[in-house]
Amino acid sequence: QVQLVESGGGLVQAGDSLRVSCAASGRVFSTYAVGWFRQAPGKDREFVAAISRSGGSTANYADSVKGRFTISRDNVKNVVYLQMNSLKPEDTAVYYCAARRTIDVKITYSSGYEHWGQGTQVTVSS
Repeated sequence: QVQLVESGGGLVQAGDSLRVSCAASGRVFSTYAVGWFRQAPGKDREFVAAISRSGGSTANYADSVKGRFTISRDNVKNVVYLQMNSLKPEDTAVYYCAARRTIDVKITYSSGYEHWGQGTQVTVSS
């Protein structure tokens, strides 16, 4: 079993950057694919980015964040990061990380994940 804890959210202005982190404890994190999702008030949870367990292949991104967000991981520190640049008010949401122990693939749908963090709030003001 792996436990996930997100951190790094906050209130920023449009155009700013922010990095959120997902720290994992428990079993060997390098065997887990990880994804970031977000949920804005009144909306469904949506996919943001996904990285394979090795981080060795090109990550997957939602079209809405492509070119602005970067997902990365450090399997020594057991942390996955989401670097968010050029933030927009529509990026405002609770950001969740999710993990699944699997082969070296990327998972872009929420039902593919087994473990979830509690979320961290990101608010972008205009």
